[in-house]
Amino acid sequence: MFTGIVTDVGTVTAIERAGDTRFRIATAYDLAGIDLGASIAHNGVCLTVTDKGQGRYWVAASAETVTKTTLGGWQVGTQVNLERSLRLGDELGGHLVYGHVDGVAEILDRRPEGDSLRFVFRSPPGFGRSLAPKGSVALDGVSLTVNEVRDAPGDVAEFGVNIIGHTQACTTFQTLRPGHRVNFEADMLARYVARLVRPTAA
Repeated sequence: MFTGIVTDVGTVTAIERAGDTRFRIATAYDLAGIDLGASIAHNGVCLTVTDKGQGRYWVAASAETVTKTTLGGWQVGTQVNLERSLRLGDELGGHLVYGHVDGVAEILDRRPEGDSLRFVFRSPPGFGRSLAPKGSVALDGVSLTVNEVRDAPGDVAEFGVNIIGHTQACTTFQTLRPGHRVNFEADMLARYVARLVRPTAA
């Protein structure tokens, strides 16, 4: 479990595609304190550390994960938002994030707004009802507050968020532009509420 507060930006330094896809990640984390089998969120995707060395570690992703997230587009040099898993007693700085990505959202617009950047996204199909103004959403592993929501057919929504200067500097959002895709995880409470109120088939 995570909170959507990114604590390092890592870099993909190697990719092995045989069976599951393996990624080698360079990081500033102190790997002496990270055990094999530990969970780390990578752009919001919970992955398990399978090997480690000086300043880098390996994770593996199944075919399901690669096809349902943005991991299939990663290349050597891709930068990724990292967050270590939450420990009991840690501060909940964002909102509860599970690392179980629901789908991929697309950036429709990016423009300056004061010292912030205003982004507009299109949600993946089936998750428009999981978004509400002033609600939470995790995008590429970053906990963000939804500003406005405009519904579209197919339970899709176009929604806006503001990225403050600190978040721009500490995550990959400074590099993102319209047309880029990001991993989308709906707020868990909103996900269950949407499920409960959705009409059932006769």
